[in-house]
Amino acid sequence: MYYVKKRFEISAAHRLDLSYESKCANVHGHNWIINVECRAKELNKDGMVTDFTHIKDLVMGKLDHAFINDVIPTNPTAENIARWIVDNVPNCWRCEVQESEGNSAIYEKD
Repeated sequence: MYYVKKRFEISAAHRLDLSYESKCANVHGHNWIINVECRAKELNKDGMVTDFTHIKDLVMGKLDHAFINDVIPTNPTAENIARWIVDNVPNCWRCEVQESEGNSAIYEKD
């Protein structure tokens, strides 16, 4: 099995739709740290699992300096953002989304 990992930082805003009162229901932003992990049993014709530039284009191109509520179809929690990335990046099986120091969420594809 081959593995690649891409780590980068994006700046983006969101607001959460919660069942309880919270400041997070207001529009606010984070400097998110995102770790995207892809894997494949066989390399593609270019000798790669997934091109790092394609990962960057798919994630940063959609989320950096965006209002995430306009991008992903679910409540944009760190958990749902991680799931959206796994679902949209080819060969991605795991993603960690850190929204602030000490607060991160991980989604792994079964």
